[in-house]
Amino acid sequence: MILLRSSRLKLYGIGGITGLSLCGLVLAFYVFAGRPVTVPSFAKVRESYTKSDAILRDRGGIVIHELRVDLKGRSLEWVPLSKISPPCVAAVLQSEDRRFYAHRGVDVRAIGHAFFQNQVFRAKRGASTLTMQLASMIDKRLKPESRRRTWQEKVRQVKAALAIERTWSKEEILEAYLNLVSFRGELQGIASAARGLFNKEPEGLDHMESVILAALIRAPAANISTIAQRADLLSKALKTGIQQDQLKARIEETLLRPYSMKPRVALAPHAAHLLLDAAHREVQCTIDGALQALATDLLREQLTLLKAQNVNDGALIVVENRTGEIRAYVGNGGLQSSALWVDGVRAKRQAGSTLKPFLYALAIDTHVITAASLINDSPVEVTTARGIYKPDNYDNTFKGPVPVRTALASSLNVPAVRVLMLAGIDDFMGKLRELGFSDLRDGEYYGFSLALGTLDVSLFELTNAYRTLANGGTMGSLTFIPSGNLPVSLHKGATKGAAQASDLRKKRIFSREASFIISHILSDREARSLTFGYENPLSTRFWVAAKTGTSKDMRDNWCIGFSDQYTVGVWVGNFSGTSMWNVSGVSGAAPIWHGIMAYLHRNRPGAPQPVPQGRLVHAEVGGNGGPAKQEWFIKGTEPLSIEARPAARGRPRILYPPQDLFIALDPDIPFPQQKVFFEASAPGRQVAWVLNNEVVGKDNLYGWSPIAGTYTLKLVDHENHLLDQVSFTVKE
Repeated sequence: MILLRSSRLKLYGIGGITGLSLCGLVLAFYVFAGRPVTVPSFAKVRESYTKSDAILRDRGGIVIHELRVDLKGRSLEWVPLSKISPPCVAAVLQSEDRRFYAHRGVDVRAIGHAFFQNQVFRAKRGASTLTMQLASMIDKRLKPESRRRTWQEKVRQVKAALAIERTWSKEEILEAYLNLVSFRGELQGIASAARGLFNKEPEGLDHMESVILAALIRAPAANISTIAQRADLLSKALKTGIQQDQLKARIEETLLRPYSMKPRVALAPHAAHLLLDAAHREVQCTIDGALQALATDLLREQLTLLKAQNVNDGALIVVENRTGEIRAYVGNGGLQSSALWVDGVRAKRQAGSTLKPFLYALAIDTHVITAASLINDSPVEVTTARGIYKPDNYDNTFKGPVPVRTALASSLNVPAVRVLMLAGIDDFMGKLRELGFSDLRDGEYYGFSLALGTLDVSLFELTNAYRTLANGGTMGSLTFIPSGNLPVSLHKGATKGAAQASDLRKKRIFSREASFIISHILSDREARSLTFGYENPLSTRFWVAAKTGTSKDMRDNWCIGFSDQYTVGVWVGNFSGTSMWNVSGVSGAAPIWHGIMAYLHRNRPGAPQPVPQGRLVHAEVGGNGGPAKQEWFIKGTEPLSIEARPAARGRPRILYPPQDLFIALDPDIPFPQQKVFFEASAPGRQVAWVLNNEVVGKDNLYGWSPIAGTYTLKLVDHENHLLDQVSFTVKE
């Protein structure tokens, strides 16, 4: 065997030229005989580098989320050489190219030695310098067609390496190599290897971690024993003093488990999934990073407090009224959520009482009611195709005749059903479609329970509908893209990252007058007190209009409201649809809403909505047994002025019906059995009832069979002198 090796040695000596020298001469001939190759500059390579993660920036340019969009490999940001630990650089050079700073791209000595080892000892040894390896990373055509490179392929690689060394600095070569080299599995580049295997930044790698990473470069898929042996040799060569058993234990601990790489910033996961993909790797959106962080914390804190009441999930969105820009978008409570990937902003849930403002706005716009109209809050039964529908109030009590202002602000259910009977189910369904609510069935499917929000809506849709009221009845689209750029609309399933105009842009839904009246009611602390009291999370130090809602069996809890500048929507509940335990609007979603509003207006209180000029009238109402009050009316619907009524103390007056009462005929009660009782306070006096200038009855109490129409009812004495007068309406 020794003689055979000796004879082989002689084959590589020609005229005193050693095998190593001959190898160098042959290689030089092939390299310099052909055309020189062109390689990209360092700047071009760095510019063309792409990460597997896309980044989402907030409105100020700060990164708020990192999202993986490339599943073929795992590469993170490009790391400057100055941000890579010296032990790591030393370990890689020791392993891959010990004479890196001595050669100019090709280590002829190493090539000759490898040639000698391969031919004489049949060893599979390569001689690629770090620069030659980099050339193959930059130009995929330099990758070997088979497992081992041919001499022709090696020559092309050498030419590229020489070209790199002529135009790049050593530091640039080393930096590019460490950012492009593969370490293990899909981990490419020093950033992904350091964070994926050791949860560290590259500048924090110690000696042990560095020799492990360097040992992975030559054969990333090698078994644990091979890697441990290679790492131990490196450790000894670098004189790290690391014990072999410690090193092997660390390698086993690191490589025998799946790698884990948490994003450094994960503040807006659901927005990132909507906006980022392989074609959109860096997007600046309208989200305010500080507000997003605060909103996330407020949601998680409230969910923690409500955990004992079986509340596990929540979501919120904050939008700017004027532009529709989304300032915060929190799809769920993160790790506290029962379904981490569900986007609660876009998920459909039952609306509850949150639809009532739109019903009342429709009825006011169509002059069916006014804010001063009295609606009877008393038991009602409505026959439907599915049986008798009998709505109840939240507290299972009835308040009798109440003004529309109180009925809406205090969220009374029975008056809302009566208003829907007046306004019409189909008309209300049409208005909801105009507001952008999608996937709705026909009105017959919901019936009169529609007034109590039995249809499914998303928080996204609902918040934009309230923004319509904030903007004086004009509908617009919501967007993640800053003003001046193409908008990204999430309406009707718009694709991620797609820039397209919304069909809901600048469309009038309600009159400015009706929107103002509804907003004024929703901001009325006194009108709200009947149900919620004076002290609750809806009360702030500045002007806001807000509404809560709770769906059937306490499955969903909402709080939506707006100031002059922002609209905030919050939902809490369970993605599974299970019921919460004793959670109302003011105890569930409202505290989160209040906290966000307080933050948004911490430096500037919200101002009340400006009064629309022209068709809005501020008139006095009351006087029938109670104090006179000022109320807002669309011009033409205001009542007779109080000066036109008898006001002398003790004079007879009409107790019922009150001014501006709306009476709904019940189609399920036989006509002769339906009665409206006119009642007067006129002790010892002879009085008569004059209805639309026709005497219909006498005495202090008279029962009248109602017929659809608009009426003026007068109370007169025996000489036909006017004592009192009211107007009311009967609707079929």
